[in-house]
Amino acid sequence: MLRIDLSDLPVASSETARHLNRRVILNLIRDKQPLSRADLARLSGLQRSTVSLITEELIEDRWVVEGTTGRLPRGRRPTLLLLNQRRRIICIDIRPQRTFLGVSDVNGVFSFEESIPTLPDPQRAIRQMVSRLRPLMKGRSEGPFEGIGISLPGRIDYATQRMIFAPNLKWGPVDLKTPIERETGLEVALENAANACALAEIWFDRAKTIRNFVTVTVSEGIGTGIIVDGRLLRGGNGMAGELGHVQLASDGPLCGCGKRGCWEVLASNRAAVRYYFESAGRPARSRQQDLEFGALLAMADQGDTLAAKALDKMALHLARGVRMIVAALDPEAILFVGEFTAAWGRFEPQLKTEVQRQKISPIPVTLIPARDGELTRLRGSVALVLYKHFGVSFPASVSA
Repeated sequence: MLRIDLSDLPVASSETARHLNRRVILNLIRDKQPLSRADLARLSGLQRSTVSLITEELIEDRWVVEGTTGRLPRGRRPTLLLLNQRRRIICIDIRPQRTFLGVSDVNGVFSFEESIPTLPDPQRAIRQMVSRLRPLMKGRSEGPFEGIGISLPGRIDYATQRMIFAPNLKWGPVDLKTPIERETGLEVALENAANACALAEIWFDRAKTIRNFVTVTVSEGIGTGIIVDGRLLRGGNGMAGELGHVQLASDGPLCGCGKRGCWEVLASNRAAVRYYFESAGRPARSRQQDLEFGALLAMADQGDTLAAKALDKMALHLARGVRMIVAALDPEAILFVGEFTAAWGRFEPQLKTEVQRQKISPIPVTLIPARDGELTRLRGSVALVLYKHFGVSFPASVSA
């Protein structure tokens, strides 16, 4: 949340005003493109001369390009402006089993995607990522790369930019930013995967009109990104939203964080696979190696009773955790990201039932499955990089 030191309020300068006006124009173009300079002046309330000066700067900086001409009943036909889609962002989504890489334009449209195994040693994993990024950067000449966004299954120390908590990844504290920036020459932005997904939903219009919502990412673990009054909630130590490690069953299975019965050990993809093997009487040692969650979904669709029961049990525990979110945060909406959304018809009834049991207000909570499933996490990495140019920035005495 925004924190302001009232003893050291900055004075707004002409440079600050110019900087904010530039971001206003950029965001209007991003949101309304294509549109004319006259449209920008009308929508922003800025003088036409100011709009013209800023748009010329943005064109010179290759953030904006001129497109086709518009049509008017009379007078000169205006030239329409839009974002430069040749400007590229490299996206990385690190997960315990696989790491996903992609190249996106400024509108979140991907021109390249691939995945590689996530290596158990973080330094080897960094070298592997860099070895894939170098030819990727050299082989794509369609436009400049703006930066690299990385979403992580853990939490970041925002002062040092080191990953400090990722129990499912089992890497320990590690600096990803410095070596990747050194080897690629591009600035790196890091963020927890659930937070990145929440930013993506705001950035790419899914939740643009919703001021208070929670994103729940479900994969090997469970993460939550919390948006309060339109802003990402990080907490005093950057750990806000670590609800996957709230204990729901004191005698439950051991979690990667060292506690028992955490929400994620009861309701994650891994939990569903565990439920399946427990009901089938199979040994524990080969559970994760024998069956991937996507295969479990397919088996349930094909009529496998044990697979269906495992998913139903996962849905029940997922819904009980969502009750905790509703009681604590009273969100307008909850967005769900993960492979399980492909079977939304199986999970939604249980989620709705538990939410209604918890909800005190007569206003319902909207439950939304991510429209593009797992790709949301990569798109969140795009938002991390774009926020530097399009988001509101604050002076040193104001932090988010």
